[in-house]
Amino acid sequence: MEALTTHTGRVIPLDRANVDTDQIIPKQFLKRIERTGFGQYLFYNWRFDSQGNPDPDFVLNQDEYQDGSVLLARSNFGCGSSREHAPWSLLDYGIRVVIAPSYADIFYNNCFKNGILPVRLEEARVDALFKRIQKGETRTLTIDLEQCRVSDESGFEAEFEVEPYRRYCLLHGLDDIAITLQAEEKIADYEARLPHYYPMRTVEQI
Repeated sequence: MEALTTHTGRVIPLDRANVDTDQIIPKQFLKRIERTGFGQYLFYNWRFDSQGNPDPDFVLNQDEYQDGSVLLARSNFGCGSSREHAPWSLLDYGIRVVIAPSYADIFYNNCFKNGILPVRLEEARVDALFKRIQKGETRTLTIDLEQCRVSDESGFEAEFEVEPYRRYCLLHGLDDIAITLQAEEKIADYEARLPHYYPMRTVEQI
């Protein structure tokens, strides 16, 4: 998993609340067995019409947001099913940070496990960012995970909180497997001594 310490990127303003995981990545695209390749289907039902043509009114289809990597949304982002494909599709599209007032718990946890930072800001601060983007005052945001601070190029600044363990893992690019492998020597030592504590028994002895 790629570490995230400080990230600066173009902001994508998705001015919608209660965005569920079926909108993030619709169910018909969950058949893939890899974690990659989902970005092309991100927000598919909003990005394309019934004939598969891009909707010019949807934010991801607008030229100024094509290279965005910071997604700004409203409350309860990631609600619905627990599919881990939702953060996979965001990451595969190129989004490293999501900013919203609140998230569904499972989606929030899955983001950290897959290298995405979900930032929680007060609703008033999120609303202020949407207005600044509309006025052209905010184009990019810098998210500093070491300082837990969000800032833009024209004076906006806000602090956020992240649980210490999750912050540590993301700063060092550690997923669950990598965390376990940090104790690889202890695990190997335990496995080497295991037969002494629990001798192997034959079928007859059992």
